[in-house]
Order: sequence, then C-alpha cells, then structure tokens
Amino acid sequence: MKIVVVGGGWAGCAAAYEAAKCGAEVMLLERTDMLLGTGLVGGIMRNNGRFTAAEEMIAMGGGELFRVIDSNCRHKNISFPGHEHASLYDIGKMPALIQELLQSIGVKILYQARVVKAVIEQQRIVRVETSSGDSAEGDIFIDTTGSAGPINNCARYGNGCAMCILRCPSFGGRVSLTGLAGIPEKTGVKEDGTIGAMSGSCKLYKDSLAPELVEELNTSGVVIRRIPDHLREDHLDQKACQQYARKEFADNIILLDTGHAKLMTPYFPLSKLQQIPGFAYARYEDPYAGGKGNSMRFMAMAPRDDGLKVKGLENLFCAGEKAGLLVGHTEAIVTGVLAGKNSVRDAAGKEPLVLSRKTAIGEAIAYVREQMETDEGLSRKYTFSGSVFFERMKELGLYETDVEKIGETVHLAGLTGIFEAEL
Repeated sequence: MKIVVVGGGWAGCAAAYEAAKCGAEVMLLERTDMLLGTGLVGGIMRNNGRFTAAEEMIAMGGGELFRVIDSNCRHKNISFPGHEHASLYDIGKMPALIQELLQSIGVKILYQARVVKAVIEQQRIVRVETSSGDSAEGDIFIDTTGSAGPINNCARYGNGCAMCILRCPSFGGRVSLTGLAGIPEKTGVKEDGTIGAMSGSCKLYKDSLAPELVEELNTSGVVIRRIPDHLREDHLDQKACQQYARKEFADNIILLDTGHAKLMTPYFPLSKLQQIPGFAYARYEDPYAGGKGNSMRFMAMAPRDDGLKVKGLENLFCAGEKAGLLVGHTEAIVTGVLAGKNSVRDAAGKEPLVLSRKTAIGEAIAYVREQMETDEGLSRKYTFSGSVFFERMKELGLYETDVEKIGETVHLAGLTGIFEAEL
C-alpha cells in the first residue's frame, strides 16, 4: 500500500514514520528544503501537560520521535513563568536527526514539492501534483500542511510578511490538500472576532546579545529581564500560543535557549528592544522582521472525526494544526502518529483506532473536535501545556508527571503498545 503525506512539519514526520513502521510504502512531500516547519524555530517540549502526553504516546508504543527529541535537548527540567519541567531541544540539529530517522525506515522524502492539484475520482484522491510537475499516487493521503500563511493572509490579517521560517516568498505559500479536494475548512478567530492568530515567539541571534545574557542563557536555559514601563508593549491577545498569554510575558523579556534565543512574544519593535540593557545590538533571526510582526496561523482546519479522517473524502486523513486548534510540537506529533496508524489501517480495510478519552491525548482529539463545531470554540486555542485544555486536564485528573502512573492510565485504557501492535 502507498501512503502519501503532504507537509513535512512535526505532524507529517510523525505520520510518515508511523505509516512506514506499519509496513506501508511512504512518500513525504515537503514544500520547502527542510523538515519540521515551525519546529525549525520552536523547541519547547514536556512543559506542563505535554509531559503527560509525551509519556502516554511512549507507553502506547509510538514514542520514537520523542526519544530522538529527548536525546537532543540543550536543557531539561527547567521552569519559566507558568511552565514547569520543560525541555528545550536544539533547533539546529533536529531537522537532520529526524530526516535520518525517516530515511532509516524507508520513507522517501521529496523536498521543494509544493502540492497544487489533487485529482479526485469517486470521492477518493488518486494522485497529487506539485508546482514543478511531479506527481504522487497513493492509496491514502495525509494532510499535514498546517494552517499558517500564505503571504496574503499575513498581509490581510496580520502585519504583513515578516519573513518567517515558512519562507513563502522562496517556496510558495502553503496550499491545503483538504482545500484542493474541495472540502470546506474552518477558520480560527481571536476573541475579538478577527481571523487567525499570530505565532507567539521570535528568535534572536544569540551572539547579538550581551555576553552576560548569553552566559546565563547557556547555563540555565532561561533569561528574564524586566521591561521598563515606557518601552512595554502587549501583543498577547494576538498569540496563537495562548498558554504564554500571561502578564509575565508582557512585563518581561523572557528568553529560552534553543540554540538561538527564543523571545517569548509575537513581535517586539527593534528600536525599543535595543534600549533594554543587554539588547543594544539585538538582531532577529526569525522572523527577520520580528520587530514588525509574525506569521498568521489557524487559517484552514479540516473537518474530521476522532480517528483523524477528513469528512467528505474516502481516503484523506489529517494531523497537526490541520486537525484543529491544537498548538505545539507535542500536539502535532501525537496526532501525526495516530493519522499514520489509521491511514494504514484504512488501506487494509480495518476500522480506525480512536484513542480513549481516559487519556490526555484521546481527550484532546475529541474535545477539540467538539469545540471546533461551536463559534466560541473557534475563538480558543488548545494545548497540553496551558490555557483552556491544560485546565481541563487538571479538572479531569489527566495531568500526571509520574511515568509509572501514566503507564497505568494507558494500560487501563487498553492502549499499552497499541502503536507497536499489528494492524
């Protein structure tokens, strides 16, 4: 059987790996020249409920990507405002490590493959075509194209193209496979009703910071500096990552060490940033116009069921932000693993796997699907690490940091090793 994954972010990589692990012939089509998408400038793992979700997936037998990440962290078990036991992976090394992992299991990766056409016959996608004229046929397709950009959306709903890691001017903007197939998609909104949400952090070139800041960042992984009142700006209501929309992130410069210095705000005017002690020579690495704005996200999400099959087509699955208002690498990976497994099950004529809501992962997938069917739900963002869903995890008793107890929860749900088991 042939599985085609469109989009090489964390969700696409997880889906491709899982499908290949299940014995499928897998092709991964990536629009740019690197894997991981926004994971190229991300790096935060295991903070708050993401620890629970990662350990659940490991107990379920689908934790290969988490093991690679855990082995490539610059810092582990750190804290910053509102977040505990976080890990920070090295953004420079991670893409090559994941590429090696995928290739080791036989995934064929085609770079600079921007899918612009879907050929459909009798409610099934039979092949996709790229802007360069390549085509890929498959039995099942997985849409992990995300929800960010392209440029016209960043211009219309944000502050214009900020030259972010998605690099739309170079490789062409995101094209949704679900949209190409004619399936109406959902759009997220902010609480004020405006469309989309802005990516919630930037990267500063570490060597442009004062030596004492660099030393502290390299040693502890976190730097917090108070912003003088006359320089303070608050863009938290625009953030896609609502788990970081806390007063501390408006009152302080908060940096995390992921190789570069991760600045935890959507954007901050460079002229003001350079007036803060230690930042006189500060320069943005991502987006390059981080003093102006950032990428806009949650523009196009697929209607799907709890097995991550897209409604309206017979052979299309989705994961990551394409699967809903789920924010973060952990969220992308766990949905990618499930979509990868179910793509092969579907091709083999088996019922899809739906994860129990007695687990944090199963609850997240089902709850977000329910919320996306309401206007109020579309105005929120969901993540294991904070805000609405983390609070729900705690209310339901799903948040846990004891690995043995997490394993027991997975066992009681009948899911231990499910992603290692035969179809």
